[in-house]
Amino acid sequence: MAEKITAEKIFNNLVETLADSVPKQKSVSFFEEESSSVTSRFNRLFGRQKPVHHLLGGGKSADVLLWRNKKISASVLTVATAIWVLFEWLNYHFLTLVCLALVLGMLTQFVWKNASGLLNVSPSKVPRLVVPDELFVSIGRSIGLEVNRALRFLQDVSSGGNLKQFLLVIASLWAAAVIGSWCNFLTVMYIGFVAAHTLPVLYERYEDQVDDFVYKVLEQLQGHYRKLDSGFLSKIPKGRLKGKKHE
Repeated sequence: MAEKITAEKIFNNLVETLADSVPKQKSVSFFEEESSSVTSRFNRLFGRQKPVHHLLGGGKSADVLLWRNKKISASVLTVATAIWVLFEWLNYHFLTLVCLALVLGMLTQFVWKNASGLLNVSPSKVPRLVVPDELFVSIGRSIGLEVNRALRFLQDVSSGGNLKQFLLVIASLWAAAVIGSWCNFLTVMYIGFVAAHTLPVLYERYEDQVDDFVYKVLEQLQGHYRKLDSGFLSKIPKGRLKGKKHE
């Protein structure tokens, strides 16, 4: 029995020595591939277990954000870029563009209506442009749901008792306020729109590398926090709140 244990230990030591001497690659060992796949399966960003497409809603909006249909995604991003260029670089105003568009539409309709009489052709019926009421209802409902969801999230964070999450949200809002002081609201919206159409698809393509990098950064931050806690925060005298609660 002792000989078997000794032989097993020698074999394990030999395998560990060879594994340390060989550079880590995906083709080195089947067990390394299996362990890395299991680790990547559970070590996802923010503990997520569902794919990115499902987290984004799983509908047509998620398809656009993840570039499932490249023509539609490119068209949406091009329209947003054109709007930003018109308002930000060319200094157009919203009312000016609306009036110019209405003038162009009225001129087109006037020419369409009267060209038949000039060309001695039977008059053609001018098409009516009608915006459906359901469009505005759906847009208003979607905006209302997102606003209520954001307010619910902020209220849950402020009353949830999670200090780290509370400080993270406060820091994010503070950073957004600073960025808003650097540029106007339209530019901030355009940056967010471009980020929404680029970051999810990049993360879906390189999610393993991003997750590893983020967790390494979080481990370093936790190490610095432990040092700060052991050196400074733990020495701060605490109050008697717990005693008052029990009383």
